[in-house]
Amino acid sequence: MLNEFKQFIMRGNAIDLAVGVVMGAAFTGIVKAIVTYLIGPIISLLAGAVDLSSLKFSIGPAVFKYGIVLNEIINFVMVGFVIFLIIKAINKFFKKNEKKEEVESGQEIQLLTEIRNELKKTNQSTNKA
Repeated sequence: MLNEFKQFIMRGNAIDLAVGVVMGAAFTGIVKAIVTYLIGPIISLLAGAVDLSSLKFSIGPAVFKYGIVLNEIINFVMVGFVIFLIIKAINKFFKKNEKKEEVESGQEIQLLTEIRNELKKTNQSTNKA
């Protein structure tokens, strides 16, 4: 059983999953900080107030705190928007790198073609002599 556990832990999938969870937790902290300390204050300036947690209504003894739900929905939308912006920036960065690699590989192909042609010429002139 110990060997099976060792094989399970050492498989790439388990390690990849662990790394993904840890990185996700760190990424969550970054996104929450951006939303809380950058996006939230901007919305507060524009809207006047973002904290809706005090909104509620009662029916008899039951209290429905719908303001908290609204706060969470707003927070969800802001987090989604920040993640969208981050992913968009990352994709833009990688597209630039891909284009650069394509240009470099195109130049390499052209250079290799020229070398091949020169070798053919040299080989043909050597065979004639």
